[in-house]
Amino acid sequence: MPTVLAHPALPLAIGLGLGRQIISGRLLAAGVAASILPDVDVLAFPLGVQYGSAFGHRGFTHSLAFALAAALVGGGCHRALRTRFSRAFLFILASAASHGILDAFTNGGLGIAFLWPFSSDRYFAPYQVIEVSPIGISRFLTSRGLSVLESELVWVWAPCVVLGVGLALISARLSRAPRATARTPGSP
Repeated sequence: MPTVLAHPALPLAIGLGLGRQIISGRLLAAGVAASILPDVDVLAFPLGVQYGSAFGHRGFTHSLAFALAAALVGGGCHRALRTRFSRAFLFILASAASHGILDAFTNGGLGIAFLWPFSSDRYFAPYQVIEVSPIGISRFLTSRGLSVLESELVWVWAPCVVLGVGLALISARLSRAPRATARTPGSP
């Protein structure tokens, strides 16, 4: 899996790129939380849940159904997030779904249960370019952890920075574009 440092990259890129007028600070914070939430499944390890179980690591919490459920909760909280239902729903959906998608690009583990509850099959992306992060802080604080961070800079953060800058440029251009004004009958 990418580290907890990499999963927020997409919601941060979208939120900061579009700006606070579109993605409120509260919605951005909720998106960051949704991007990390699927890894709550590591709490199943001490309970004896096997990695390959539907309730194990990269199981149901990494599925599109879980992302959809998170998005429905986020949409339901749209007023507290200071936005519209549709915006909260779509932003939280993209944030939560991005977790499993990023994990599918890693070069380790058992794959992602994207289609749970319809299928317990696990999938990887066609190219596994992101170094898988070791689970546990003691394993991470090694040269392997540094290699994971380097991989995430190249394959996660760099593309997300490009996305964020691109969205910021587009957003700035659109905000400066002349807007059509309503004309009253008889006005030139």
